Amino acid sequence: MSSETTSHKPRVAVVFGGRSSEHAISVLTAGAVLRAIDREKYDVLPIGITTDGRWALTADDPERMAIADRQLPTVAALAESTEGGVVLPVDPTNREVVYNEPGSVPKALGEVDVVFPVLHGPYGEDGTLQGLLELSGVPYVGSGVLASAVGQDKDYMKRVFTSFGLPVGPYEVIRPREWDRDPAAARRKIVDFAAEHGWPLFVKPARAGSSMGITKVDDLGGLDEAIEEARRHDPKILVESLLRGREIECGVLEFEDGPRASVPAEIPPVTAHDFYDFEAKYIDSADGIVPAPLTDGQTAQVQELAVAAFEAASCEGLVRADFFLQDNGEFVINEINTLPGFTPISMYPRMWQESGVSYPELIDRLLQAALDRSTGLR
Repeated sequence: MSSETTSHKPRVAVVFGGRSSEHAISVLTAGAVLRAIDREKYDVLPIGITTDGRWALTADDPERMAIADRQLPTVAALAESTEGGVVLPVDPTNREVVYNEPGSVPKALGEVDVVFPVLHGPYGEDGTLQGLLELSGVPYVGSGVLASAVGQDKDYMKRVFTSFGLPVGPYEVIRPREWDRDPAAARRKIVDFAAEHGWPLFVKPARAGSSMGITKVDDLGGLDEAIEEARRHDPKILVESLLRGREIECGVLEFEDGPRASVPAEIPPVTAHDFYDFEAKYIDSADGIVPAPLTDGQTAQVQELAVAAFEAASCEGLVRADFFLQDNGEFVINEINTLPGFTPISMYPRMWQESGVSYPELIDRLLQAALDRSTGLR
């Protein structure tokens, strides 16, 4: 923290938007976070990143960061200028944020004590922003570079979980070089996987979230279109077999004595959609059941697995862990999300609300943990 910290409120830069396909979801999350931050305890500086990567000074107006008439919000619509850019110095001795606009004298926006990144997907949740903040020496909410990268890449995430003995379902990965070198061979790899594990399959980007680019493929006829859709979001794709069972989620939050798990939630079958896709999550607002109707033993087991996944990937701050409770009674971990959504309908804050941690308290706890944690090796 800066030398003035004892005499002023900590300055929080809420960074949102970004270059990934989850840009709009990040804006939704930022709106909810800005509503919840205790303004008597923190000063707030909203910084939006446009889809082309410009860091923009934006209005502190959560009401404009919501879905209106099924239209998703953007940083471009919130930016105070179409050209001005915010600059965070890559210098651990200087936390002065500056705003530059062509033809104008640079404007100092003051020092930042902590960053709350609410970016989802590549160029924000994947360790890239975390690396910049480490170079700048600015504390930030959430996991560090390695855990963020592992949490974004479902291929390496599953490899880490497997190495720690956590249960994962069958999957196959098609890397960019495989596809570029021999698309037919890469496609045969998927067909062979289907022959071994059966249809339907899920074809998805390896490094995306919010159910972006995911297709449920029932037979060979839909495979090529599904591959094309996944590769539109990420040249590296993941293929998973269908796991029959219930979708269970569990939140993990870091307390002073270590990570703890929330009560779990269940995502019920979505009758209007093939699976819990983007439309179901954010437009049609499928309701999760909190707490999940599980036995005490099942609840304890999924909570233990969620914390184990948090520890396996060396996470910090927060994680949402997603599972399948299979028909045979066994849990399989599907993925973790190191920066889960904080929209009003998001499962992570709902699970902690049910666990006794209110939304404003959740935001405060994450910020205080970040302020108490040093940057660099730890």
